[in-house]
Amino acid sequence: MQRKGAGRGRGGERDVEAVLDELYVTRPSEFVARREERAVAARTAGRAEDARRIRAARRPTTAAWAANLLLRSAPEESRQFLELGRELREAYRTLDAAGLKELSAQRRRVVSALSREAAGLARDAGLRLSAAVQQEVEATLQAVLTDPEAADRWATGRLEGALTPPSHFPAGTGPVKRTRTGPAPAEAAPRPAQRRTKDELAERRRRRQEELTRARKAAEAAERQLGDRRSDLADAEESLRRARDRHDEAEQRVAAAERHLEEAREELERVGRERHEAGKRQRSAADALARAEREAREAAKEAERLAGPRRG
Repeated sequence: MQRKGAGRGRGGERDVEAVLDELYVTRPSEFVARREERAVAARTAGRAEDARRIRAARRPTTAAWAANLLLRSAPEESRQFLELGRELREAYRTLDAAGLKELSAQRRRVVSALSREAAGLARDAGLRLSAAVQQEVEATLQAVLTDPEAADRWATGRLEGALTPPSHFPAGTGPVKRTRTGPAPAEAAPRPAQRRTKDELAERRRRRQEELTRARKAAEAAERQLGDRRSDLADAEESLRRARDRHDEAEQRVAAAERHLEEAREELERVGRERHEAGKRQRSAADALARAEREAREAAKEAERLAGPRRG
């Protein structure tokens, strides 16, 4: 039995998923209006189930919106961050206290850098994050590193609220406990079981060292990536500033040219009127001259007639 709205086909499914992705990176103040607009469009297109899903979307908090925006706007850094979380959780399960301390410091640095990037993205989108919201974003990112369920939720890009990290890593991921045994007598030769235990301990240490190395590399790569993105952002902002300056200068030149053009048009119209008036005066003067010349000729003829023929 076909469910209501299923007739839209796979294209419709992609449409509604794209709409939901768009909604969760829409500024919270605009979320409800955008949601209603998209729901009405889906219903008008005959996709009632899509409209229901769209209307069921809940407006995210500002912190959740910023976290969603980070995931969508920085996909490569987000992928590396999720991978770093997997590495850290595995490392936490096997590392000793010293290794965990170093990884915790790296974790704080990466979270701090990513939360600053989220704040920058939010600012570019027209919303400045308060200190309280910034803390919620950092807590969400801490949760993503610590809790695999939180990481899965953030990876959808549709968080509705900030995530809270657990007070410790989830059960089953804690450091491996070691059992200390008393020293064997100096004169006793190592037994095969003891050798196997030492070999196993050495293998575990080797694996822990490899895991620590991978986690460090992942953290360093994430930090380098963030540094590159911050540099790219700074370059883009500088390019934007220069472009805005050039645009303002061009606008001023255009405004000046438009003023000059308007003045020239007014001058052209004024000169045209003067030319028209001068033409009228010239034609009037020419007509008057012609009349005067005719009158002069007629007067001369009349004078000659009155004078009569001259006597010799």
